[in-house]
Order: sequence, then structure tokens, then C-alpha cells
Amino acid sequence: MEEELPRIPSTPTALTGPPTSSRPAIRTTADHSQAGTPNSDGDAPNAPGDPAAAPTDRLDQIFEGLRQKSSAKQAIYRNTLATFDMLRQVSQELVLELSSKVTAVDSSVLIEYRPVNEMEFHIRFSGDLLVFVLHSNIVTFPDDYGPMPTKYVEEDFRRRFFGHIMAYNFMADSIKYQRLNDPGYLVGRLLINIDQHYFLEGVQQLELPDNDMSDNLVTEDGLRLFVESAMIAAVNNDLIAPPLTDIQKITVKQKLENQQVSRGRKVGFSFHNQQKIQHIDGLPY
Repeated sequence: MEEELPRIPSTPTALTGPPTSSRPAIRTTADHSQAGTPNSDGDAPNAPGDPAAAPTDRLDQIFEGLRQKSSAKQAIYRNTLATFDMLRQVSQELVLELSSKVTAVDSSVLIEYRPVNEMEFHIRFSGDLLVFVLHSNIVTFPDDYGPMPTKYVEEDFRRRFFGHIMAYNFMADSIKYQRLNDPGYLVGRLLINIDQHYFLEGVQQLELPDNDMSDNLVTEDGLRLFVESAMIAAVNNDLIAPPLTDIQKITVKQKLENQQVSRGRKVGFSFHNQQKIQHIDGLPY
């Protein structure tokens, strides 16, 4: 007879865990005070049952920020918009005067004002195009930039903020034929503050006097001088044809986009970003 095997119990014996000494320690209440994400001040959250005091009411802080800074920016934008409208009117009058003079000599020379929208207009003259753009945002600058370190700006923090109007010079045919890779050149940037004083940054070809911003109140005469100077700078900055080696090949993309490979480029403007704006009292920037 075969030897009978011992029977396996139908109910397994209970498994016993590792000795108590080898089990991980249970975190105490005091340990929980160090758990979780640190507060914004870098410290650990308060322990349960010991809440910190709620922050003081910050509504007054928000109100003061809106009253001082936001209100000032709104006023500056209104000043900048008024200056842009004045610049637009001055440009139209200038174009009419020039057109009547030039047409009497050569009717083929085109000088025209082109409105685009409430924030942009163009002046086309001969082969050049001046593009004037009103930027919708109010900006400020580092403490050592332009007019920032002057006594005039330091006397009122609201004078640290500016609206700005950009003037670019393009070749007229670049827009006409939609040559998207043709460059444009910044001729000048007009900064307007809460007092409707201005600071002008621009190319040295503008040849405008360096006056302190405190003397530069926006006037029609000053804006006219700016437009006239920009036109003179554009006319005197001729196109230079590229070397033959640069135009030996043309891509299909260039052909389809109506890009002339032999297109010229401006010699380039010398930009002086620290130029102080000119006097707008009749002889502005």
C-alpha cells in the first residue's frame, strides 16, 4: 500500500507581518505640520487647528493701483490719440501744399496721403512711403533710458509712462507689389506723456535739436517739422542695388510672390536711441 500523504489544512494559517520594530513609523500630528506645499512666504503651512489670520483687505490696494496707474495710462492714451489725430491733419495739409508745388513742375511725381484706419496712415511721395502707426499700449522704460533719469520725469511718477507713435519708411513698390520680404526702416518714435509733452527718438538724418522733454509740448508746428524731417531723411536715403552674386538665383516662391530679386535696399539709417526730442514750441523735435 502507498503511504498516505499528510493532509493540507483547508483553512490556511494567518500570515504574520514583519516584527513591529521593522514597520515604518506612523506620522504624528506634529509631523503633518511640515507636510504639503509651502506657503507663498516659503514657510510650511500652519498646523491643523492653528489657522493663520486672513490677509488684510486688499481692496484699497487695488483701488489705489487703478486710481493712480490705470487712470494715468488712460489719460496718456487719450493724449496720444489726440496727438496722432493732429499728426494726421498736419500730414494732409502738408501733402496738399507739396502736391500743388510739384504738380506745377512735374505732374508725374505723385504725392498723396492715404488713410488706413484710425491707428495708421501713409504718405506716399515718389518711390518712398512713410507709414505712421499709433500703438495701442502704454509703455515705460528702464531708469537709465532716454528721459527717465531727468528731474522732470522724477518729479511725477506718472511721467514714467508713454504712448508711442511709430514712423517707418518703406519703398512704395514694396507695398504696391506686395513684396513681403522687403525691409522697412524705423525713422522715428514719438513718445507722449500725461502732460502731452513728447520725447522723440529717431535716425540721425532727422537732424533735430536735442531739447529736454520738459520743454517739448505737442504743437502743430512741431508735428509738421517731424513729418517734413522724416520725408527729407527718406528722400535722401537712396536705394543700393545688390551685388550680382546675390541675385544669380531665384526661387519659385520668390517668382510666385512677385518678388524682384534685383530689388534694391536702402543704404540704411543711423539710429540714435538717446536723441532727446526737439522743441515743439514752434520748433519741435
